[in-house]
Amino acid sequence: MTDSWATTALGEARAAPEDHRAAPDHRTVLGTDLHLELRGPGLRTGLMDALREAVRTGRLAPGARLPSSRSLAADLGVARNTVADAYAELVAEGWLTARQGSGTRVARRAAPRTPAPAAPRTRPARRRATYSLMPGAPDLAGFPRAQWLTAARRALTRAPHEAFGYGDPGGLAELRTVLADYLARARGVYAAPERVVVCSGFVHGLTLLGTVLRARRVRAVAVESYGLRQHRKVLMDAGLRTPALPLDGYGTRTGELAGVRGAGAVLLTPAHQFPTGVALHPDRRAAAVDWARATDGLILEDDYDGEFRYDRQPVGALQGLDPERVVYLGTASKSLAPGLRLGWMVLPEGLVAEVTAAKGEVDWASSALDQLTLAEFIASGAYDRHVRSMRLRYRRRRDQLVEALDGRPDLRVTGIAAGLHAVVELPSGTERSVIEAAAWQGLAVSGLARFRHEAAEPGPDALVVGYGTPPVSAWTGALDALCRALP
Repeated sequence: MTDSWATTALGEARAAPEDHRAAPDHRTVLGTDLHLELRGPGLRTGLMDALREAVRTGRLAPGARLPSSRSLAADLGVARNTVADAYAELVAEGWLTARQGSGTRVARRAAPRTPAPAAPRTRPARRRATYSLMPGAPDLAGFPRAQWLTAARRALTRAPHEAFGYGDPGGLAELRTVLADYLARARGVYAAPERVVVCSGFVHGLTLLGTVLRARRVRAVAVESYGLRQHRKVLMDAGLRTPALPLDGYGTRTGELAGVRGAGAVLLTPAHQFPTGVALHPDRRAAAVDWARATDGLILEDDYDGEFRYDRQPVGALQGLDPERVVYLGTASKSLAPGLRLGWMVLPEGLVAEVTAAKGEVDWASSALDQLTLAEFIASGAYDRHVRSMRLRYRRRRDQLVEALDGRPDLRVTGIAAGLHAVVELPSGTERSVIEAAAWQGLAVSGLARFRHEAAEPGPDALVVGYGTPPVSAWTGALDALCRALP
């Protein structure tokens, strides 16, 4: 016979036509689709081979219920006896099981045994990481599920039908309006709704900006000498060079921007430099803005954790100094959770059309439901309450970290006035060995060298300790493991 293909259904089906060759009609209720390829000299042989192959490859999982012989025969257009005989033979072979009242199912088999690996002759493998103090993430267990669900229900109830269409690539008006109000109030950002573009996080926003800057014939974006390598890669993938600006105790030395050849923009973390934790000195904030005005350049401001500050007055966004020269980027990744994939850009007026067009070409719009829910979450005050609650939690952890390391003269904790991480400076030459010792304690932690720009001078040996990452239940264990690993 010639090859034939059919899609059938796993699950219950109502009565199909009695005709032996009848095709499915409107009375058949389909369950889970299953694609079968019938090959071979006969229908029964082809069906058996197809079912064996589906079981062997895992497309039919152990315990999966097959359709009744009547339903499968109707879907395949074969005689019911052909299916019944194929089932019976596969039951006899052990591929399937059949019980009264339970139907025909894929047999559950024990997995084949594999020989045990030879015992290692070297030192035992490191303990798998039990705890993590890696920076860059919040306590995901603190996500406000109940309040988010309430906001989602309200948003769904109130949303017009048009909200679930393709929409504006810049984002839903409901979220852009709420964000403009919140950012002006909480971060000192000049944020008219028409200047806000919703994106899927900071990297997405930076990708769009890289595309626009390259189209504007910008050849280089200056970056801080310590920062995330992924951000530099995004810019380099857009065809941009990423020369490094040095850092010191007052933040990035923005006065050196004038000497950076070909730079048309600079990427900064002014409120809380990542990862050193230094706030950019007011004089250097002004110097960055002066450079942008004099060169027709742009400042890309990454305000990644601006809501979390402890021992100081809030440091407002740099964007407030000159909204036409600064692109403000923020996300819900630290304040809520990175899995939401929600971020935003507040753009100079002359950049809005270009960025929106670039976004429409590659990623038309973020999820309408998530945008509506976040808008409701902020407008209801739940976002402010959540941030205040998490700010207290993170401050307690920071205090406990400082207290645990107090009295060790060879260690120094810095960058603790804000954010979700601290820098623990170590004795010279010990960074790698401390990370190794932490791994033996089952602790994942990052060294400062990991964030150094390839062209930057080496800095001090240090750990970047993300105290926001562990859930409440793991915080004490992670802190104990850190103390055991430190010299």
